[in-house]
Amino acid sequence: MIEFHAPAADAPELALSPLHRAAVLTLRHLVEAGPIGLTPNRALKRYFVTWAAETFNWPGYTADKLYAINKVLNEQHFPPLAILHDLLLAAKLARHRKGFLHITKVGKDLLEHPASLWITLSQHLLLSAGHNDMLEIEWVSILNALNVEAHSGVTDKQFCARLTGGHDKDYHVKSLIYVHVLRPLCWLGLLHESRQNPSERFFTKTALWSLTLTFEGSSRLPPLTKH
Repeated sequence: MIEFHAPAADAPELALSPLHRAAVLTLRHLVEAGPIGLTPNRALKRYFVTWAAETFNWPGYTADKLYAINKVLNEQHFPPLAILHDLLLAAKLARHRKGFLHITKVGKDLLEHPASLWITLSQHLLLSAGHNDMLEIEWVSILNALNVEAHSGVTDKQFCARLTGGHDKDYHVKSLIYVHVLRPLCWLGLLHESRQNPSERFFTKTALWSLTLTFEGSSRLPPLTKH
């Protein structure tokens, strides 16, 4: 698995990760407000989904955008929250007990160590993203490729062609690469996503990339534009 370097606990670059921010806010909510109620099918109750949508301010999933297509918000209407919920359980930062989500001792400890929390979330997110039957993900090779390709910027179409040997016209493959490779790296704050046009996404490395990852030959790349 990938070896990340731990940034300083107060590193401002951690703010580039919407997943890290959402995890901190959720764990802090569990400490300050107590356990979060669960529905009979073990989803987070609507009151917390509403709070999360308004508080996380997740790029692309703001409360305004979510309410534009949903009259009420359930966990499945807010995909980043559903993934965060799974990650908190997988990493043993929280657990289900008697109809509520409770913070664990591990969760309390990592809440006090933001950099270690980011590494824990990163390892679990990329591990789960890599377990896809239709897309074999070799993270070391992919990150090495992105270290060069996304240095000055790469589109999802270009990176898909790079990984598949030129089969960039397969929309399904491009979608899989976005969902299981590029989007998780954006959620971790390692890549920045922008739009060049309605059908094409553009990705560049962030300052958190060079802070947490090291590659041979990186010193020969031009200075990185910060986001």
